[in-house]
Amino acid sequence: MLDLMFAKEFLRSHRQTGAVAPSGEALARALTRYVRPDHRTGTPRAVLEVGPGTGSVTRHIAARLGPRDTLDLVEANPRFASRLSAALVDDPALRPAADRIRVHAGLIQEWPLDRYDAIVCGLPFANFDPDTVRSILRVLLGALAPDGTLSFFAYAGLPALRRSLTTGRAHAQSVAVQGVLAAVLRDHRFRHEFVPANLPPARVHHLAATPTRVVAAAL
Repeated sequence: MLDLMFAKEFLRSHRQTGAVAPSGEALARALTRYVRPDHRTGTPRAVLEVGPGTGSVTRHIAARLGPRDTLDLVEANPRFASRLSAALVDDPALRPAADRIRVHAGLIQEWPLDRYDAIVCGLPFANFDPDTVRSILRVLLGALAPDGTLSFFAYAGLPALRRSLTTGRAHAQSVAVQGVLAAVLRDHRFRHEFVPANLPPARVHHLAATPTRVVAAAL
């Protein structure tokens, strides 16, 4: 279903809003795969979502929180942030955990972050310059707890398409961004998933400070 506010913000600023519609169910499930409570010890877990938009993935995260887990939402778009704050009161999927969810309006690079057991990132890295991508990923990886995970996605085939359709400075920037992402994935990725059911199809990357053997999966 088309989210009219999301589409409007895409038209207003597609650099910050990287898609015309929110993430689908299959993509949301993949992105939240490592958001799970500690059933063994009951220790509270801290979760961060960066770029939650209108909350399509946030609702999946909220459903996976343990009774003592917390969720921070950092959203650069003030209109999205305002909508999310209202949803904590009005949305039945978010209201049960509203007292443990905080909404922050602003850039992730500007927020003093805590340590997080799981980070879900929905930022459109392909739209940013390489220095911004490098800075954001450095901040997020630095905010991970020792056993924490960082999950983000990219639309399948978009990097190659962007390179083929751009020239000059735009082409060079696209190549540079992919170089930054490739280096981070090489050093930190422990699993990736292909999600063909999303529109458009997407690849989800799961990162950790100390990666293990890479596992590929398709949904």
